[in-house]
Amino acid sequence: MNIPHPSGGSGPERPATYIRFDGWLGHVENGFNLIAAFSILALMLLAVAQVMGRLMFNAPIPGFIDITEQAMAIFAFAGVAYCQRVGGHIRMEIVLGKLSGRALYVCEMIGVIIIAFTVALLIWGSLFHFDRSWSIGDSTMDIRLPTWPSKLVIPVALSLLFLRLMMQIYGYARLVRDPNQAPIAVPVIEDVEKVAQHEIEEAFGDEAVAGDAK
Repeated sequence: MNIPHPSGGSGPERPATYIRFDGWLGHVENGFNLIAAFSILALMLLAVAQVMGRLMFNAPIPGFIDITEQAMAIFAFAGVAYCQRVGGHIRMEIVLGKLSGRALYVCEMIGVIIIAFTVALLIWGSLFHFDRSWSIGDSTMDIRLPTWPSKLVIPVALSLLFLRLMMQIYGYARLVRDPNQAPIAVPVIEDVEKVAQHEIEEAFGDEAVAGDAK
């Protein structure tokens, strides 16, 4: 699975506004993904401090479970739009791998539309739970942490995912209209050799691939 870079298009067929918005959205997704990564690192360090404090000083961190429960929303949802952009979610390509051209892009677009509809329902539901938590002043059992910040993370992250899905729907729609156009910012199914080449590039850099080519 590979995502063509927006600069892949050329000539008058390049949708300039689409490419600019994709770049802006990509920066926001990168930021959310970094926040998710740092939250995981912070929780790991907190867990180490919890274990060391309990074993060596008999002084566990107060509210460790509460903090962990609230932070789970960050690393579970903040990076979901980034993962969608890079094609990192699990996909079943047994049927799609046998299609090509307009038939492939139609099926891909229908799948993304279904996902977008589901995400829209999840946004509505998560906003309802956030509003209820905010209204009643809901908090955790131990150290009374307010729960509304973690519940707000979910609709915000899902809204970012929804924007990415809308971008991909447009990307597939332009390919359905003209399958000969270059795919821009949408997942592209690749064979085993290309997937292996991308993994080598990620692990060793472009220089290693260029050296093997020589």
